[in-house]
Amino acid sequence: QARAMLPVDVAASTFGPRFEAAVAALSVRNRISRCDVVELSEELFGARICAGTVEAILERAAQALSEPYEDLTERVRSSESLNMDETGWRTAGERRALWGAFTDRHAVFAIAPDRHEDHAKSLLAHTEAIVTSDRWWAYAHLPLARRQLCWSHLQRDFQAHAEGLAAEKEFGEVGLELCERVFWAWEVFAHTHDRRELKRTIGSLQRTCKPVIRGYASKRARNRHCRGMARNLLKAWPALWTFAKHPGVQPTNNHAERALRGAVIYRKLSLGSQSEQGERRIERLLSASVTCRLQRRSLFAYLTEAISAHARGDPIPVLS
Repeated sequence: QARAMLPVDVAASTFGPRFEAAVAALSVRNRISRCDVVELSEELFGARICAGTVEAILERAAQALSEPYEDLTERVRSSESLNMDETGWRTAGERRALWGAFTDRHAVFAIAPDRHEDHAKSLLAHTEAIVTSDRWWAYAHLPLARRQLCWSHLQRDFQAHAEGLAAEKEFGEVGLELCERVFWAWEVFAHTHDRRELKRTIGSLQRTCKPVIRGYASKRARNRHCRGMARNLLKAWPALWTFAKHPGVQPTNNHAERALRGAVIYRKLSLGSQSEQGERRIERLLSASVTCRLQRRSLFAYLTEAISAHARGDPIPVLS
């Protein structure tokens, strides 16, 4: 009895690429638990699988994303500007850190043992991009000319000081007024696109506010609760205003925080990873998921193409 050969893209698996892409998308983008994916697979597709099968499918999807992940990393590093942030992660119950670097169209995640400077250097590598971030010390190795500090973070810090007493309260209120003026200047620029006017307004703010901030950085006893932040701002002063000079740079790091939000929810629901191999898998899958969202692209369609090409031994489509 003659039997036809299975198509190449399904010969290595019991399931086709569309089913595997659907399982991966449900698990990573929609953050559905393994048990719920098992139930949905039977209800939606008539496929009876187990939680171990879901793990195997995610592993095959991650293998297919190996080259696209490397390409994403290089694209982020070679950009003119990027946003960067980090958050907590868990692997087998141990504390880890999830780092993320993002452009307008690309996202790359990396899991590291902690939030120290060497991991920021490893992810950024040879980049010459302007990096927007918070004031976390791991980014202090970057030249001030290639940094933009997040004004939303500063606003929260100023608000905390404004709830204090005496000089600390005054310092916080001055800082909040400064933040309001910076955000207003940026909003005007967003409507007019007049960078010359933005530079003029920001230059005026710098000349007005720097002596005031310097006053709170003095060694006077009344400044003991705000002296540290004031000195930190003066030390990083050029990095507060980079957005006024360079197109594509924003005064906040909200883009990175939004991109990380899905990963944070995933960690809370799944309790993180269980092995180093699991870390590499979720790095690739999260990177593909967030990049597809930034590009308004179907994650399911892309994973279908990638898994099918990987099974055939063809070049994997990249997320350009």
